[in-house]
Formats: sequence, C-alpha cells, structure tokens
Amino acid sequence: MLTPEEWTAVRLSLQVAFWATVWSLPPGIVVAFILSRLDFPGRGLVDGVINLPLVLPRVVVGYLLLLFLGTRGALGYYLYEWFGIRLIFSTAGATVAAAVVSFPLTVSAIRLSLDAVDRGLETAARTLGASRLDVFFSITLPLMLPGILSGTLMSLASALGEFGATITFVSNVEGVTRTIPLAIYSATSVPDGDAIALRLTVVSIILALGALLLAEFADRRIRMVLGRA
Repeated sequence: MLTPEEWTAVRLSLQVAFWATVWSLPPGIVVAFILSRLDFPGRGLVDGVINLPLVLPRVVVGYLLLLFLGTRGALGYYLYEWFGIRLIFSTAGATVAAAVVSFPLTVSAIRLSLDAVDRGLETAARTLGASRLDVFFSITLPLMLPGILSGTLMSLASALGEFGATITFVSNVEGVTRTIPLAIYSATSVPDGDAIALRLTVVSIILALGALLLAEFADRRIRMVLGRA
C-alpha cells in the first residue's frame, strides 16, 4: 500500500508526463513534417539540434534549461520579470524538462510514419484539384496516425522516466517536482528507504506495461480502421 507521499509522486509523474506529451505533440508533428517533406539549406543541422537531447547527458540538458529558462536566463529572466512566470523549482518546469527530453522521440516516430506514406496518393489527390491542406487532413494525417500514436506513447514513457534534466533544472522538491524517479532516488538515499523504492519501482513497471499494452491495442485498432491489418 502506498503512503500519501508516494501517491503524490505517482500523481505528479502522471501529471507531468501527460502535459509534457500534450505540449510536445503539435510542434512534433510540424517539425516531423518539415524534416520529412521539405528540402532546405541547413536541414541536417536542424535535425541534429532536434536530436541533441538524445545524445547529451540529461544533466547537461537540465543545465542548459537552467541557463536559458532560469530566472536569470536568456528567456527565463523576461518570463519572470514581465509575466511573473518562474519555471525553476516548479511543476511547470518539470513538465518543460520532460517535454524537451522526449521531443526527439516524438519527432522521430512521426517522421518515420510520414516517410512511409505513399506520396503517389497525395499527388493523385492534388491532380484532382485538392488543396495542400485538404491533402494533408484527408490523406497524410490519417496515414500517419500510427506514427503519431507511437510518438505519443514514446513521449509519455520517456517523460515518466525522466530524471537527470528534471533534478538539475527544477531540483527535488516534494509535492512539486518529486516525480517517481526522483522519489526512488530520495528513498535510496535514506536509511530504511528500500521499501519505498521497491513500491515505487513496482508502480513504474505497472505504468510502463500498461502503456505498452495500450499502444499495442490502439495500433491494431488504427491499422484495422486504415485497412492495414
């Protein structure tokens, strides 16, 4: 049985992962479309910058967020002075850290799905008089739904497991930024914390398995609807 503090960490993890996924999905679709369908100078550089969080140590990502979005950062200073928005030591900051780390996974999954879409269908629709917007919403978007689903769940799973960038950027504040990974870390740092760490580890495994089973079910349903089963 979980204690109230542990339930708070679980609730906070789900909240952070949900909003990180919601906020990263629309720009993820746009960026994936640009990288998949447009050819422009510097595309390789943009692709590299998008994927940087995957190869950089998470602590470095968190430190860069601190430099950029901290109350004395390049953007964070103005957010705080003009709008009173302070991301460090806040749940919103934890959401930003999780979104930044999971963003490349979202883009990659959607981009792979876009690359697999038969462009002949889009060309045929265009020759029949459909606008680019009509083609996107009636052909491209439905066919890339499996990739969007995959990207969504990969983003969710990554956000649930985020640790390094979060603790560096927003620290480990109970009830505010202490998600499941940070709560496990805290439990292993104190005497007699093994039971807490074990309970939260079991919760993490259940959440991960639930996400995988949900992804499998949803993927089958979407492919059935699209006639790809």
